[in-house]
Amino acid sequence: MARLFLVLGIGIQAVVVGWQVYDITKSEFSLGLVGLAEALPFIATSLFGGHLADLYNRKKIVFASNLLYLFCALLLAIISFYGAVIFKNYGVLPIYAIIAVAGLSRGFLAPAQGALIPQLVKKEELVYASTIGSITFYFASIVGCAVGGVLCASIGTANSYLIVVALSIIGLFKILQIEKIPNPPKQTSKESIFVSLFAGVDFVFKNEILLAALALDMFAVLFGGAVAILPAFADKILHVGAFQFGLLRAAPSVGIVLVSLFLAYNPPRWRAGKILMFCVAGFGICTILFGISRNIYLCFFFLMLSGMFDGVSVVIRSSIVPLFSPDHMRGRIEAVNKIFIGSSNEIGMMESGTAARLLGLVPSIVFGGCMTIAVVSVTYWRAKKLRTLDL
Repeated sequence: MARLFLVLGIGIQAVVVGWQVYDITKSEFSLGLVGLAEALPFIATSLFGGHLADLYNRKKIVFASNLLYLFCALLLAIISFYGAVIFKNYGVLPIYAIIAVAGLSRGFLAPAQGALIPQLVKKEELVYASTIGSITFYFASIVGCAVGGVLCASIGTANSYLIVVALSIIGLFKILQIEKIPNPPKQTSKESIFVSLFAGVDFVFKNEILLAALALDMFAVLFGGAVAILPAFADKILHVGAFQFGLLRAAPSVGIVLVSLFLAYNPPRWRAGKILMFCVAGFGICTILFGISRNIYLCFFFLMLSGMFDGVSVVIRSSIVPLFSPDHMRGRIEAVNKIFIGSSNEIGMMESGTAARLLGLVPSIVFGGCMTIAVVSVTYWRAKKLRTLDL
């Protein structure tokens, strides 16, 4: 329930920020900078966040990180109420600064949250727990993205941010209702903080399955991030407004929830590695088809289909990471996971914005889809252990 309310707020905020920045600047490149502003502090703090998650109570870290995120939403609301003055003098720079602080909070939140889940369920239940977690996350994303578009069009950006604040407060109360979680197991060996910080990196790079799975998703999302430039695509190509943009933004999450409902009862166990690669390739193909479509219903369909492919890969990957992670290192390995996966979304926004500026909107989307397929081909050729993986 905590994840449901918090992700609802995050989904609304993502749509509102994207629409607000594009409305002020009319620049695809500015949309890309939103991703960069969040990714850089996230990457810079994730390893330290993973280190803390393996030393201290993960529930408390999750609460504190979400509290900081709530503060960011409140700041966005305040500057939006005084937008006529602030944006005239400083442009969208204040938005970038607040998003950077939100990225900082994610650097501590992501490792602790990912490492907390295995403390709540038995190891044999992790595949099911990961599936249910994905359903919750993407259902909230659907509603958040769709509602974000409606709110932008009806009550404006400033009031929309206040809705995010309210949802975040509810989520924080739900975190407090989680039963008492013990501190992580004490580490048997004394190691310096520098060694501890990079222990997760070393573990991942020595495990072919983990490294291949994370790298596959990272590069696929990096190049296939068409969602990042959706505000510009909705405006310049489809000629629709904020409400339709919100629906398109929610389409991938619709697909993920639909396939996750099936996977909740039929989790992918056999030939999971091959299924993972097939679905990432399908994601790339859907990205290309979306880019060349001019009908909003077709665009919604291909984005939804891309979400279905992505949903399968999310469930498989979110099962691989905890299954191959020793408990005393879960926080640090989750930190590496989030750097690979989480930052690729934001860096992918930057890549999409830059490519759109250099190549044009449609060619940049098609290029991203082609690069995703190329990444899958290389991974299939080089990563034999992942290719033959069963869960």
